[in-house]
Amino acid sequence: MNDDAKKILIADDDAMVRSTIEKILNMFGYEVEVAADGLEVLECIDDTFDVVILDIDMPNMDGFQTMSKLNDLHCDVPVLFLTGAASMDYAVKAISLGAYDFLTKPIDDLDIFNVKIKRAIEKRMYVRREREYKVALEDDVRIKAAQLEKQNKLLVKYSNSLETATVQLMTSLQNAMEEKDYYTVGHTLRVTEYALLLGAAMDLPEDEMVVLRRAAQFHDIGKLVIDLSCIQKPGKLTDEEWVLIRKHPSIGANIIKPLGFMAREQTIIRHHHERMDGKGYPDGLTGDQLDDLTKILIVVDSYDAMTSRRNYRTNMSMEQALAELDLCSGRQFDKTMVDYFTRSIVDFVPGENFFYQGKPGASGRIFHDV
Repeated sequence: MNDDAKKILIADDDAMVRSTIEKILNMFGYEVEVAADGLEVLECIDDTFDVVILDIDMPNMDGFQTMSKLNDLHCDVPVLFLTGAASMDYAVKAISLGAYDFLTKPIDDLDIFNVKIKRAIEKRMYVRREREYKVALEDDVRIKAAQLEKQNKLLVKYSNSLETATVQLMTSLQNAMEEKDYYTVGHTLRVTEYALLLGAAMDLPEDEMVVLRRAAQFHDIGKLVIDLSCIQKPGKLTDEEWVLIRKHPSIGANIIKPLGFMAREQTIIRHHHERMDGKGYPDGLTGDQLDDLTKILIVVDSYDAMTSRRNYRTNMSMEQALAELDLCSGRQFDKTMVDYFTRSIVDFVPGENFFYQGKPGASGRIFHDV
């Protein structure tokens, strides 16, 4: 027998019919196995068969019952029903079960018989190819998915590295700016620590803490393009100088804008000089238009401005600054943030050389934080 011969299973309770069909199929070059009823079909059926020929009228389990069981097994081998008394009812039932075709017995026209067998085999080959293609496609998808996942991990790693490098560069630039002014050196570091202290006290989630930290780190980055002589000027600023100084939140937001990973930070930086009563700048937003992270930064930035020495005034003590925050709650500051901060800062122990507070002294209530 040819190794490439197609394999056909014949099921008929009549031994003579089985023998006759087997000989015909052998003559056409097919490999044949036989079964006496449906039960034997179920015992021997496997994926090696190309066609099943089922007699309809068999004892124990007829052709329709056998076909139904094959369907339950998800057998995709084409089934040809063999009958000596074809009827419309038989045809409808066979089609509903998924039969491929009918063969009548006795077999008078061998050519037609062989054509039907060949077509059933072609269907089987098509089904096999489709299944193999599906398996190959699924394997390819799995491989591609694994490759994509690996590439995504590399991209995320690269993106994180790029973000880190960008943040470090911007931090260096801002530190360099602060180092030029004796009175503002360390301001950004302190504001960042205060912001994280307040955020932790409010039990903010980790992703919010990351945004808060970055916003605090770069809240004054807009001052990079402002004339330092204005920032370092002793005494009160002129109206023209105030206009210039008040541009630094919007300038800072524009500096951050190209960095897609800092979209939230951009908004917070722009609004860190707004007030609850809408009298802040640059947009005059009210408290209900500001998110919690912005409200946090407004409080801690002002607190550090009050407790740090400036060239135009002496600094407040912690108690004085907290009293000032409380006094201005509801107008300039969010009361909830002030309450959280007041409870937190009292027990806060700064690191070595963390604060520069100078000598405490009297002060009024005008703090142009530059």
